Amino acid sequence: MPPPSETIPVSGQWPVDPQQDVPISEDRIWIDGCFDFAHHGHAGAMLQARRLGTELLVGVHSDEAILDNKGPTVMNLKERVAAVDACRWATKSIPHAPYVTSLPWISHYGCQYVVHGDDITSDSSGEDCYRFVKAAGRFKVVKRTPGISTTDLVGRMLLCTKSHFIKSLDNVLLGNEGSGSEDERKATGKEMRQRIVDYATDETGHNPGSEVWSWHISPEARQRRPSAAARERHLARRTSSYTSTLGKMNITSPPSPTSSSSGAAQSPKIHDDPGSFHQMVLGKGPRKGQRIVYVDGGFDLFSSGHIAFLRSVVDLEEAEGKKNGWYTDEKIRERISETGENYGPAYILAGVHEDEVINYWKGVNYPIMNIFERGLCVLQCKYINALIFGAPFTPTPTFLRTLPHGLPAALYHGPTAFMPLTYDPYTHAKELAIFCEVPQHDFQHVNAGEIVDRILKSRAAYEARQRAKGEKAVGEEAQKRREREREEQERERARMWKEVEGMFGG
Repeated sequence: MPPPSETIPVSGQWPVDPQQDVPISEDRIWIDGCFDFAHHGHAGAMLQARRLGTELLVGVHSDEAILDNKGPTVMNLKERVAAVDACRWATKSIPHAPYVTSLPWISHYGCQYVVHGDDITSDSSGEDCYRFVKAAGRFKVVKRTPGISTTDLVGRMLLCTKSHFIKSLDNVLLGNEGSGSEDERKATGKEMRQRIVDYATDETGHNPGSEVWSWHISPEARQRRPSAAARERHLARRTSSYTSTLGKMNITSPPSPTSSSSGAAQSPKIHDDPGSFHQMVLGKGPRKGQRIVYVDGGFDLFSSGHIAFLRSVVDLEEAEGKKNGWYTDEKIRERISETGENYGPAYILAGVHEDEVINYWKGVNYPIMNIFERGLCVLQCKYINALIFGAPFTPTPTFLRTLPHGLPAALYHGPTAFMPLTYDPYTHAKELAIFCEVPQHDFQHVNAGEIVDRILKSRAAYEARQRAKGEKAVGEEAQKRREREREEQERERARMWKEVEGMFGG
């Protein structure tokens, strides 16, 4: 029997179609959850569930149900549904799914089995949320993704920790960097390499899908980068000089970091280093007629803002394809005849910046997710075709021309409001006439900074949530520590109004 408080919709009231009951199939799998600010653990659960069938329906609990049973969410229902819909292995999202998984709901949508991780999930009364489907023999367990959770990410934000940073992803994957013994590091590296391969699969979860590459700056160019200590001395000198100059000039606020006396953006000297690409995972390369498109970013706390940006790139390329006759019946038949399938007009490569680069520009303890975690989040997204770990902050002409599939036809980026820039990193792309700016979208305001701010503003509620789960509450001193870090970041933003020296330009 369903819980007494559960309402079973009638035809016409189900949150998404179909409105009539669907015949139950063992190949149709149900998974549900909060899916609050998405991380690769959520995607890992969906991948494992998808591999058990041919369709995956994903129930997403309402904000109200989560508040009643668990505590406040970081992301609202619309944002959480957007994250689920973007997952490569999700067939359909079902918003407003009951918090206690319901047999009538999964049966209506034709799902024989419910899948969940090997952890315990309880409702507000402390009872198992899956007790009804377990009793009916319609429950399957998959392994929980280790090393990542919403609780862990919230802790990083509130405690300002940096222990999650990765200096060299290659070294971590080889077991040469990280905590534990040599054997433990090598085992961890092996697991991480396998996870990259798994997340690069296609929508079935079984076949090759996305290509995965890494880009490495040359040793000579890396030597040109100042050490952390040298950078601190450099910033300290600029701070002292800048403060003194302000005092003499009676200025209380710095000039805009993106403008000069002539009103033009200042561009630092960028080392056009070719670097080198290494293919980590074989996948489906570009197919006949596809335009090569490049996007890049930090993609920290991968959320609806990033997803809407990537979806906008796909939409813009589809619109371009329509203008060029990509979707005519003749062209579709031609593609199916030659390759056995139809496919879109664009092949999208996504570059992900290193932790060091993001932290230099954003300060505090950003990125909240390290490069491995951020890369997996992007890799699971259905709107990209290939991933590049360690992409440079400034895509130089040589980098763009030596991308795995040559100079892209377009480089897309959106307005950057969260990162304090002192120059335009896309000057070269504009000079090559390939730069395209994505227009504003509904989730334009959602980024890592916005998510952290939401949590900081609701700290008391999150402490209560953690206590309810048996976790240690975050104290006032932790909050003060983060505030001090944020103040330091603001001071650094003021210092960065002069030209930077291309430290991470590639």
